[in-house]
Amino acid sequence: MDAATLRALQAPLKQKYREDAGSARVVARAEVRLQPAGLAALLPQRPHLAGLHPAAGGTGEHACSADILLEALAACAGVTLMAVATAIDCKVTGGRVVAEGIWDARGTLGIDREVPVGLRDITLRFELAGDIDEPVRQRLLQLTERYCVILATLHQPPGISVVTAA
Repeated sequence: MDAATLRALQAPLKQKYREDAGSARVVARAEVRLQPAGLAALLPQRPHLAGLHPAAGGTGEHACSADILLEALAACAGVTLMAVATAIDCKVTGGRVVAEGIWDARGTLGIDREVPVGLRDITLRFELAGDIDEPVRQRLLQLTERYCVILATLHQPPGISVVTAA
């Protein structure tokens, strides 16, 4: 794809978002299914390519970056929860973890510099199966939040360096 083709793809989207700012808000969602026997989380089947989201001119054929980030969050939280459940002898028999976040294409496409780029308002929902009373459920969530690498990284973002290689 060349620059002219990309501009042609994005021009009607940019116009739409200028006229209707609400239409630029995109809900990104990822879900994993818990696999307690293997302390694993089943990710959805998708091609292993990342691409532009349809709201930014993509075809929707590939995962967008927001989808990938939310999949990593849901998978890490699911695996961490099952490890914690195993450690405290809690019988989680299945369930799922759903991560959702909202991003605004006006920021991503440079339409409005006041609109932030990136996911906002991320929600992580646990739907757990098993005989789990409320105090144990709360302990599972508390320990998962404490030990999940991706969740901890999002709660306290690290310093990041951006470099280019020759």
